[in-house]
Amino acid sequence: MSASAVLQRRRWTLNRRALTRSAIYATLIFWAILYLIPIYLVLVTSLKPRAEVSLDQVWTLPRQVSLDAFGAAVEKLSPNFLNSILLTVPATLLSALIGSLNGYVLSKWRFRGANIIFPLMLFGMFIPYQSILIPLFQLMSQLRLTGTLWSLILTHVVYGLPITTLIFRNYYTEIPDELIEAGQIDGADFFKLYTEVVFPLSLPGFVVVIIWQFTQIWNEYLFAVTLADPLTQPITVALSQLAGGQAIDFSLQMAGSFLTALPTLLVYILLGRYFIRGLLAGSVKG
Repeated sequence: MSASAVLQRRRWTLNRRALTRSAIYATLIFWAILYLIPIYLVLVTSLKPRAEVSLDQVWTLPRQVSLDAFGAAVEKLSPNFLNSILLTVPATLLSALIGSLNGYVLSKWRFRGANIIFPLMLFGMFIPYQSILIPLFQLMSQLRLTGTLWSLILTHVVYGLPITTLIFRNYYTEIPDELIEAGQIDGADFFKLYTEVVFPLSLPGFVVVIIWQFTQIWNEYLFAVTLADPLTQPITVALSQLAGGQAIDFSLQMAGSFLTALPTLLVYILLGRYFIRGLLAGSVKG
């Protein structure tokens, strides 16, 4: 093959790679724009004065930027925002810690019935909220927790254990058994092995669980509207009540929606790069 033919073939290969790369980037940009359209509509509508909000101007930028909707949304949602923080943070941390202990036991300690207990725990992920709502309310009433944040915290911790246990069990299978055996030889007990060997290696797993649980608990509505009273309702319930009245203020609703979604968005921005890394941990053996 002549030198000119080799050069032409190399150019054709480079052009084909460039076209493929350009097509991939164009596809990614297209889907990114498609997914960002709702965010654009929310922000544009929330920044418009009420007089500018109409269906024929939904795509246009505001002629006059107004922050009145954000001020009103902050005023109306701030008490419920604090309730959501007091609910989501302890429920997320407790479910992550207990799920970590469960995953540690089910992956590194052999005992009779482990192969039965684990599938039964996973079965909890497939139980719809609606099917246990009435008995859950009756249980919380008997415990005298109805109307308190503790009822929501307890509910979300229990409901989150199946998925947190699954994630940590899959993650801990990658920890070599030799580390556990070496600790046992040195005289470490159950909790010392967990705190000094397993827990320091658990950061990627905790990141995945915290992101998952924080998002699920923060955005949950059914338990919140059923078990909490007006003084303890989280922000999702307050957001749904912004639509009250005959004349709907879409600027206020959009501003409230953006403020409600902002904490979960910040969590993904700050911890997102660890999410896939931790989620894939334990998925490949060897």
